[in-house]
Amino acid sequence: MDSNSVVSWPRMPENINGFGLKQNQSEEVHVLAVDDSTVDRKVIEHLLKVLACKVTAVDSGLRALQLLGLLDEQKIPSETNGFVGLKVDLIITDYCMPGMTGYELLKRIKETPVVIMSSENVLPRIDRCLEEGAEDFIVKPVKLSDVKRLKDYMTTKEVRGELSQEEREGINKRKLLDTSDVSPSSPPSISSSPLPSSLSSVIDSPIRRLKMTNTD
Repeated sequence: MDSNSVVSWPRMPENINGFGLKQNQSEEVHVLAVDDSTVDRKVIEHLLKVLACKVTAVDSGLRALQLLGLLDEQKIPSETNGFVGLKVDLIITDYCMPGMTGYELLKRIKETPVVIMSSENVLPRIDRCLEEGAEDFIVKPVKLSDVKRLKDYMTTKEVRGELSQEEREGINKRKLLDTSDVSPSSPPSISSSPLPSSLSSVIDSPIRRLKMTNTD
């Protein structure tokens, strides 16, 4: 297969590997996976398929922007025209990629939640991505449990845009962290913005900060 080709995986049936997924959930979550490594890209594709997500995979940030319709038409290759304007629920991208890094891609995405992956657990890098609005930062190798928590997060009412106006108050759709007190020497802190009690346990993104808390 051409390394530049776009791969879109079909959804899988419910009750996969004991997770008991609901059919309506599998129909809701479409993930755009971005990674220049063929091996890593296939791993994330497989994990998302196991959880019944629809997956579109590309090998660069530029191609991701092309598919999302975020580049000028003159810059879009003819072979991708049929995919331009792709609607996805989540973008999961590698941090280190040639041409356009995952961080640079993150800065170009304004509406869709973005998750960053990296093989390096570098706290300043993590802080920078979270401050820019990343929903999550996952250290490779990505595990099935990581992807499942991301899908659970994506199927909450807040992310799907189904909250009432009152429930929306105090919630920032993209930035779940208060980064005002974040520094390279301290772990990210959870936003102090009030959350509805029914959502407080599920809106918190499964960020790797849980592994970076102080061990005092």
